[in-house]
Amino acid sequence: MSSVSPKVATPKPVLSVFDGVMIIVGIIIGGGIFTFPPLVAGMTGSVEWMFGAWLFGAALALLGALCYAELATGFPNAGGDYHFLTRAYGKDVSFFFAWARVLVITTGSIALLAFVYGDYAARLLPLGTRHDSALYGALSILALTWVNARGMRAGAKAQTWLTVLEVAGLLLIIVAGLFLVTHGGAPAAAAPPAAAPAASSGVPPMVGLAMVFVLLPFGGWNEAAYISAELKDERHNMVRALIWSILIITLLYLLVVWAYWHGLGLQGMAKSKAVAADLLKVAFGPVGEKVMSVLVAVAALTSINATMSVGARTNYALGRDWPVLGRLGEWDERREAPIVALYVQSAAALVLVLIGATATLGGGFKAMVEFTAPVFWLFFLLSGISLFVLRRREPETPRPFKVPLYPLTPLIFCAVCAYMLWSSL
Repeated sequence: MSSVSPKVATPKPVLSVFDGVMIIVGIIIGGGIFTFPPLVAGMTGSVEWMFGAWLFGAALALLGALCYAELATGFPNAGGDYHFLTRAYGKDVSFFFAWARVLVITTGSIALLAFVYGDYAARLLPLGTRHDSALYGALSILALTWVNARGMRAGAKAQTWLTVLEVAGLLLIIVAGLFLVTHGGAPAAAAPPAAAPAASSGVPPMVGLAMVFVLLPFGGWNEAAYISAELKDERHNMVRALIWSILIITLLYLLVVWAYWHGLGLQGMAKSKAVAADLLKVAFGPVGEKVMSVLVAVAALTSINATMSVGARTNYALGRDWPVLGRLGEWDERREAPIVALYVQSAAALVLVLIGATATLGGGFKAMVEFTAPVFWLFFLLSGISLFVLRRREPETPRPFKVPLYPLTPLIFCAVCAYMLWSSL
């Protein structure tokens, strides 16, 4: 009697380039573009350096995307970085990376974004408790876990609608800036300020620190590697999805920063504690503030949903390779998703929300930033170095896309990762 091995469910290519772009854009646009532009404006001290910093950040993000495009098209796998690190350094390093994603990187990002959502949801509808933000954040995690547990298609569809709303919010900010310019409603602060004394030597002394806050809102495009096994014609479409995503994000960010500047002025931007809300208040009155709270909440939900979707793929890859964690490696063929890995990830994120709720200095958002940043940039650097290692170790592997200007491009990318690791530490 012949025995037939049971068929093991694996990821299938079900995502289009459009789906990939929606996921990547949704991950990248989080709370950063609503939070960090005032800091960049204050640290650069001039309009030219401010816009130059954002353009430079976009260029660095594009360099990193090109490096990941080579890795993802040459080694497509639902494990993403985990798969690259395994092939480059062995299972020990990749195990610690996957474990760090389960407990720190991905779950910390989800918890951080949950606090962003909770802060703005609590402004719209206070619950009357000390932990309104944490309660709203926990509810967002539970709701989006339910959406993603219905399957990859359901998660992708939700991501598309959330991303559309998120981009619509950024467009509203741009419209507010145009409205103030065309109607002459910009405040006096919009007049070009005198050049900062520190800028007299040419380069502002704090431009390096400003780049830290520029690169944070551009982060997240690397998560595209986790959908490489589920992207149709991934060897060509991955490059298209990454490049289109970076270009769309760059255009939106530059227009949003332009709107802030024209609506509030450089000095007004630098002094603002909630720049987007201040802009909409100037343009449309108190109702503008409420609208902005809704938009930031939507942006946070979008990033949570996308991060949750791709993050579970690493847990799935970890369970596939380590028998003791085999339950994580189960793939639900009907729902086209790693359901057990998704539930474990959400449970860990809920624990971090509970821990963040007890933080007294800086709140849960600050606690999650400090918790995740050093670990994130360490493994980001190792992923960049893995491109060199795999080129040397596996030169015969077909690479439909090769990073241009090798080795200069990945060297610059790795140098930026090393600088960000040092800064976060």
